[in-house]
Amino acid sequence: MRIVSGKLKGKSLKAVPGKSTRPTTDKVKEAIFNMIGPYFNGGLCLDLFAGSGGLGIEALSRGTDKVLFIDRDGKAIQTIYENLKQCNLEEQAEVYRNESTRALKAIIKRELRFDYIFLDPPYAKQQLKETLALIDKHQLLKDEGVIVCEHSSDVQIPAQIEGLVRIKQETYGIITISIYEKAHF
Repeated sequence: MRIVSGKLKGKSLKAVPGKSTRPTTDKVKEAIFNMIGPYFNGGLCLDLFAGSGGLGIEALSRGTDKVLFIDRDGKAIQTIYENLKQCNLEEQAEVYRNESTRALKAIIKRELRFDYIFLDPPYAKQQLKETLALIDKHQLLKDEGVIVCEHSSDVQIPAQIEGLVRIKQETYGIITISIYEKAHF
């Protein structure tokens, strides 16, 4: 696993030990950022279900200002810290060990709004529809922001969830990437 592009291109990242997380492949990571970037001029990012932190670190390498990394797994949190340190990105990150819904409630209290949100939950426990509805209800996405959902190809997510609308969807083998933005009525 490595950083695909940006100021840290080629830098290796550690994977979370064990089988509790499934890292996004470099090919899929590159496809994601080609769909939403590929580079950024600042912005705040949320990497929910962060795993090794690969998506958020890629976003930092490509120009976002700051990323909040959230995962409930202790090994994942340790791996995120190690990867951030290896890349000298500690100052541009906040890392929290928390369950996704509780983490979103804490973010709501802080009144944070994001330019980019990455949702890559464990395939066996996906509740993307509920998570997207919660993000929309509490206006966690900025007006021009995007949400990237990585999910199993056999999982169908509605084209519209509350005030969010799917603008792109691509499938790479067993993985599908669905990208949402605020509906502009």
